[in-house]
Amino acid sequence: MRYTGARNRISRREGIDLGLKTPGSKSHARLLRKINITPGQHGTKKKRKRSERGMQLREKQKLRYIFGVTEKQCKNYFKTAKEKTGNTAFYLAKFLEKRLDNIVYRLGFAPTRAAARQLVSHRHIKINDNVVSIASYQVQVGEKISFSSEKTIKIPYIEKQLSNKDMILPPWLERQAVVGKLIAEPNEELISKQINLRLVIEFYSR
Repeated sequence: MRYTGARNRISRREGIDLGLKTPGSKSHARLLRKINITPGQHGTKKKRKRSERGMQLREKQKLRYIFGVTEKQCKNYFKTAKEKTGNTAFYLAKFLEKRLDNIVYRLGFAPTRAAARQLVSHRHIKINDNVVSIASYQVQVGEKISFSSEKTIKIPYIEKQLSNKDMILPPWLERQAVVGKLIAEPNEELISKQINLRLVIEFYSR
């Protein structure tokens, strides 16, 4: 089941910004002020040392929260990645990065992955010339991602996103105005800055 509870709470629990709140919003500012304080009445007390199993669990949970996937989806991505010849962590990262909702987010079309997922499910996104409403759709190299109508582009928060000049795209994506394209296979580089994928693999490999 996908997590639908308080988003700042889980970011504070993990001790990092999981990208669940719109940057620049009041809620995001509150998170940054309290990011190092664990939620709950004992949040300021010294934390107990985590076991190896506990650390693996926390990394797996962070991965789930960041990409907004269910436990079943995450486990299925791992199983598929494990069947591939080569680095399992690389393939796990690739499958997550190639999700349509993540691509929409990485292109700067939406402020969060949750917002990107909503755009997709509400039929606001096209792959090449076809509307796709499945957030988990695996975008293929060469496919173009755009909005399904001019009305969507006029939505205030999307207009604000598109006007962001500081947006830095991953090397596997390119964007011209309101059209993006996957130009190469993603790797684990961006995920590895936030998640220890080795621990995630160890968690599911037990």
